[in-house]
Amino acid sequence: MEKISYISLMSNKVKKSGGINLAQGIPGFSPPEQLLDILGRISSDNIHQYAPANGNLKLVEILKKKYEPFTEENIMVVNGATEAVSLIFTYLNGIMPKNRTALGFDPVYESYSRLPGIFGRKFVSFFFEDDGSIDFKKLEAFIDKNKVGLMFVNSPGNPLGRIWTEREFLKIREIAEKKKVYVLADSVYSEIYYNKEPFMPLFDSEYFFYINSFSKLLSITGWRIGYFICSKEHIANIRLIHDYTGLSSPSVLQEAVVQYLEKSGFAKDYSVQLRKKMRTSFGILKNYLSECGFNIPKIEGGYFIWAKLPEGFDGGLKFAMDLYDIKKVATVPGIHFSDNGHKFVRFNIARPEDELNKAGILIKEFVSERRK
Repeated sequence: MEKISYISLMSNKVKKSGGINLAQGIPGFSPPEQLLDILGRISSDNIHQYAPANGNLKLVEILKKKYEPFTEENIMVVNGATEAVSLIFTYLNGIMPKNRTALGFDPVYESYSRLPGIFGRKFVSFFFEDDGSIDFKKLEAFIDKNKVGLMFVNSPGNPLGRIWTEREFLKIREIAEKKKVYVLADSVYSEIYYNKEPFMPLFDSEYFFYINSFSKLLSITGWRIGYFICSKEHIANIRLIHDYTGLSSPSVLQEAVVQYLEKSGFAKDYSVQLRKKMRTSFGILKNYLSECGFNIPKIEGGYFIWAKLPEGFDGGLKFAMDLYDIKKVATVPGIHFSDNGHKFVRFNIARPEDELNKAGILIKEFVSERRK
């Protein structure tokens, strides 16, 4: 895989020279008005110092109620899901044998594939079958062959919006406990699904870590409030690492989220409206891409469309660069997520309808002009 972050590269092009940013997973939707009103009202309150390292006590209590029977001994609030992933990996890196590798399911989100290398560990990709299923016999053999010690799983996925079934997660748990392999289950897109609600892999297992955040649920990616749930045997040691690195998530923003969640029933109405917007956004861009000849696999949720280039286009990197240079529409080449992704690109669809329509028209123009 390339060492450069094409997500940052393409997004920075838009920030510097303008255009439509379908590269970075930034929502084009406003946070709940009630949440913003609360933030404005409490900004002068005496809550500007460090929050408790484990998280705002009321926020932990809300999460405890949502995720019963887990308790405050299993829950930790951190600086977004990205810090949750890095904290857990930092901890597991210290207790796993040195020859163990990390595994992700291809195409792979960038943090999963890059983080192991920072610690000098090897990362390996496992591929879905052609129909999108998982051959678990192959997976077990692959784990043995590559000495896998940790697996990253996200559902709905990024860049491929695949949702893992309950049966698949149960099988993963079985394999994890049989092979003594840790699993980081990233569920940040759990509220953004198009049809069936995803299964939550909340297992009482020493090998499972459940990760989520409020970034996508409340369209507040810049607030950096995430959390994870795991066995209390692990969490005490992870909290020590957090004390020396992230320390605490922003106190004022945690308090605003607390008061909003209390008033909104954990953002019930907002999440319903958000799913409606995302279904519409998905349909808009999918139609444009299909008309251009893109091949789009089954996508069940999340922020993105993972699409294979139309006939006649051989490289996703060249496609992405030329599309921006000529039409000022930024996307991410598939090689950023997969060594086999050179004919793919990823589009962020969490944008307003008018922006997606404009981008769709520009993409159609670009494809048509290049075919002449």
